Amino acid sequence: MHRDVIEPIVGAVVLLVAAVFAWYAYTTTGAGGGRAGYEVVAQFDRIGSLTPGSDVRVSGIKVGTVVGVALDPKTYLAEVRIGLASGVLLPEDSVAQITSEGLLGGQFLQIVPGAADKTLKPGERLRYTQAPVDLMQLLGKFMFSLGDQQPAGDKPK
Repeated sequence: MHRDVIEPIVGAVVLLVAAVFAWYAYTTTGAGGGRAGYEVVAQFDRIGSLTPGSDVRVSGIKVGTVVGVALDPKTYLAEVRIGLASGVLLPEDSVAQITSEGLLGGQFLQIVPGAADKTLKPGERLRYTQAPVDLMQLLGKFMFSLGDQQPAGDKPK
């Protein structure tokens, strides 16, 4: 008889803990989609490893997420849809930069606010963008530039 009472209680506790974890994940990841805010769009010649769900930050503070990425069939540029919190009003001359968290870290979208009086409206486009730095390309340029230099003792004749 004692065992018949404990099993349902333990089962109820396990279900309650699972529900709390599910609620926490739902509210902190923005999966609910019910957050108030607006979307803007930016175009880049390349986006690196930026994906939907990546952070959007202003001064290091998360103010939104990347909602979607797609290829614009007319310009062949990567189009990034950015979801911003409703309280974040960006000047229209703001710059969107794709930045790395570190040497091996993931990438996020950094927005550097401009100084314009007008702010971006929902659906408008960020005009100024900066693609991520390609470390392999930089390393290749550095290596080839070393090969072009002459040793200090050699003088051209």
